[in-house]
Amino acid sequence: MSAELTALALAALLQFVQIGLAGRAMNRDVGVTWNASPRDVDASSDFSPLTGRLRRAVANHFEALALFTIAVLVVTLSGAGSWLTAACAWTYLVARILYVPAYARGWVPWRSILFAIGAIATITMILAALLT
Repeated sequence: MSAELTALALAALLQFVQIGLAGRAMNRDVGVTWNASPRDVDASSDFSPLTGRLRRAVANHFEALALFTIAVLVVTLSGAGSWLTAACAWTYLVARILYVPAYARGWVPWRSILFAIGAIATITMILAALLT
């Protein structure tokens, strides 16, 4: 498996970890019964700031992961994998791992910096494939 595909697989696993962390925080705030319900009653006003941040981090990673997946597919299917695209894939993954505690703890401006690092890595992968 290429470095880019390995990083993508690990990024997907990171997303599951993030969902679990947010779910655990929601259970703590509003209870397992509400979290397992169809959520017809909005309880988000009862969420702690940490739970809100963890939920937003999950949503943000879904957005970033979609673009990173496109980058990995473009690199892989075009055969444009290189040391640069591999380094970018690992950079994306490390930035996203660090993004979770940065967002959860409200680290300003580090959360935004880590987001930008991951985004730049993703864009660089796509450009590298286009220019190959």
